[in-house]
Amino acid sequence: MSTDTHKTMTPSMDEFTAMLNETLAEDIAYEGNVVRGRIVSIDKDFAVIDVGLKMEGRVPVREFALNGKPADLKAGDEVEVYLERIENALGEAVLSREKAKREESWTRLERQFEAGEKVQGVIFNKVKGGFTVDLDGAVAFLPGSQVDIRPVRDIGPLMHQSQPFQILKMDRRRGNIVVSRRSVLEETRAEQRADIVARLEEGQEIEGVVKNITDYGAFIDLGGIDGLLHVTDMAWRRVSHPSEIVNVGDSVKVRIIRINPDTQRISLGMKQLQADPWLSIEAKYPVGGRFKGTVTNIADYGAFVELEPGVEGLIHVSEMSWTKKNIHPGKIVSTSQAVEVQILEVDPNKRRISLGLKQTQDNPWDNFLGKHPKGTIIEGPIRNITEFGLFVGLDSGIDGMVHLSDLDWNRAGDEVIKEFKKGDNVKAIVLDVDASKERISLGIKQLGGDPADALAKYKKGDAVTCEVIKVEDNGIECKIIGSDITTYIKRADLSRDRSEQRPERFSVGQKVDAAVLSADKTSRKITVSIKQLEISEEKQAVAQYGSSDAGASLGDIFKAAIKKREENDK
Repeated sequence: MSTDTHKTMTPSMDEFTAMLNETLAEDIAYEGNVVRGRIVSIDKDFAVIDVGLKMEGRVPVREFALNGKPADLKAGDEVEVYLERIENALGEAVLSREKAKREESWTRLERQFEAGEKVQGVIFNKVKGGFTVDLDGAVAFLPGSQVDIRPVRDIGPLMHQSQPFQILKMDRRRGNIVVSRRSVLEETRAEQRADIVARLEEGQEIEGVVKNITDYGAFIDLGGIDGLLHVTDMAWRRVSHPSEIVNVGDSVKVRIIRINPDTQRISLGMKQLQADPWLSIEAKYPVGGRFKGTVTNIADYGAFVELEPGVEGLIHVSEMSWTKKNIHPGKIVSTSQAVEVQILEVDPNKRRISLGLKQTQDNPWDNFLGKHPKGTIIEGPIRNITEFGLFVGLDSGIDGMVHLSDLDWNRAGDEVIKEFKKGDNVKAIVLDVDASKERISLGIKQLGGDPADALAKYKKGDAVTCEVIKVEDNGIECKIIGSDITTYIKRADLSRDRSEQRPERFSVGQKVDAAVLSADKTSRKITVSIKQLEISEEKQAVAQYGSSDAGASLGDIFKAAIKKREENDK
């Protein structure tokens, strides 16, 4: 071969460098990608793989294992691996089957995520806040709240089991995937619920199993769907807690009351399987009738009494006792106590019955009136003193009241009441008894009779003798001799002579004569006048002496009249 020919076939240094760079550039382009290769041989625990480069790579055989099963590899098999680097320090290509699987999984998972499809995975580890899931090479995070519809106490049975998940979000750049098992269960459950609800009808009687009990009711499993049996629909009677009627695991027969097609909620009832005891309730429990019952509940405002299963009535606190007022019902009756009550009112629409306990006992006011009619004198201790009177203790624990106006005939009641104190034993007379209002009126002043009755014997014009008891600027206060009646003689009535109309000419203890002007029992007043008596006596004197001694002067006649009166007084 000639020298020229050799020069033509042998590339120059520049051409060689360019070819080498081109080849290396093509090889480098494969780095960070999944490539297809062929197994050249199995060297102990490594598979030697040719991926079409100038050098081969080695991958641990264990990376080809599937679902815990040993890898089944032999020379000549084609496999996909991840090319990390073209060449390492040993002159080999750096390959990875696990990263190839991860890349394959991410590509497939992204496609499934976009399509909203479910993915298969295996829960293999517990981490803070949840669990890790193997999605065929890609690791995802399963939050604890997304494991199940209800909290799961033991996750053990769910570990290492292939099951469906729903991808909630994923970020390939950050390598984050979040999945949910709960959403898959909810979707499946919703499909099942819709199918079951479609077969149910309102009013249908169905059997179920008590699944759970709460304070407000029980959840009944109707074969794939739960219905709520509310505590108020368990029985016609009052039920304090659902556990009084059912227990978890009980098989019960219920009626479907309502089905909400939107929420697929089902309301159930047990009492609806029995006759309503409130039908014809008015005929069964007429007003005024007396029945026996059992106290079921006690509140601040009264006590509930069960007359029969499903029928309860309320004894209001005001209808519990004739005499015990402002006391808690629990001080009068107790739960489970058998009592006799009287029907006061029945309202079938509101399903309410008003009961009375005190009506089954003797009315102490009626009893008192029977033993102590009006006018009877009683005696008892003062239990309380108020601004309007005294309360006196009587038989059977009741009180009678003496009003201020019934303490004294002449003095003001607010002054007289100061003379009494709590615990004093007093006598009084029965004035009135009102059993309907539970009221007894008593009087103390009536024990001595009404002084005003004495006014009846005085007539207008009667002459009376009075004793001066007080002298004032405008007149004198006097007491009529022989009585407890007092009167007031005004200045103008002290004398016929104006010059003698001076109160100071009288003194306490002095006796004076006067004529009655008026006597009114209603106003309890008698009015007298010295002046009027002088005028009356003058008229009598004129009438008597005027005809017998025509020559006598008026003064002589008046003096004779006065002298005669003085003689009569002697």
